[in-house]
Amino acid sequence: MKDPNGYNVRAVERALQILECFDDENPERGVSEIAQVVGLHKATTHRIITTLLNFGYMERSPDGQKYRLGIRLTELGLKVVRQMDLRREAEPYMRQFVTEWDETCDLSIFDRGEVFYIEVLRGSRALTIAAAIGQRLPAYCTASGKLFLAYLSPTTLESILGQKMTAFTVNTITSPEAIRNQLGTTRQVGYAIDDEELEVGIYAISAPIFNRQGNVIAAVGSPCPVSRMTPDRTQGLTKAIKQAAQAISRRMGWQG
Repeated sequence: MKDPNGYNVRAVERALQILECFDDENPERGVSEIAQVVGLHKATTHRIITTLLNFGYMERSPDGQKYRLGIRLTELGLKVVRQMDLRREAEPYMRQFVTEWDETCDLSIFDRGEVFYIEVLRGSRALTIAAAIGQRLPAYCTASGKLFLAYLSPTTLESILGQKMTAFTVNTITSPEAIRNQLGTTRQVGYAIDDEELEVGIYAISAPIFNRQGNVIAAVGSPCPVSRMTPDRTQGLTKAIKQAAQAISRRMGWQG
């Protein structure tokens, strides 16, 4: 569907038109055929196809004369399906948490080194700074982000910790060594916190969601004003978030 304001990026639009020219009746096409169907110059079509080939969104047919959709599209489709399943299974438990505690509850995945939010349910006392669906936030200074980092392979973790880390508040931890120590504690207790590390006045708690294989596939969390975080409430919210995460994990096939 085109942008109603007409702000489509022409190069992207052409690439999408090329991908969409394949169907069950025409699973493979040559450059000239693609150019004719899409209405582009052959040279332009070839450049776009080359780019799509380099990224795995198209591939050559066995005889090398034609092109077809690439396996990368299947991977993207599966990601979408998994996220849809995850959101559907998580929503009742997130809503139960919001009803019980009247705090925001968010669901996120780890994507390209950042926290990517795929669902956010807000209580009646919703925070104006709460993450929005589709928003990305740094991993090192968010509860869900630190949770994901805690379960990464050492190589991947070091790659992320080797990047520049900005201090958003006086509480932001930017020392790789200090973060590693905190991640060790996160694995032991089964949850992560953000104590005013991204936003002053905000305390967040997050717990891991596991799949059938025992891998962390998402995190469920809750950002709350520090002013409401009494010791008893902090303990209760932490327990509730962990219980929600465990319930969702079981829905995703986890048996731990």
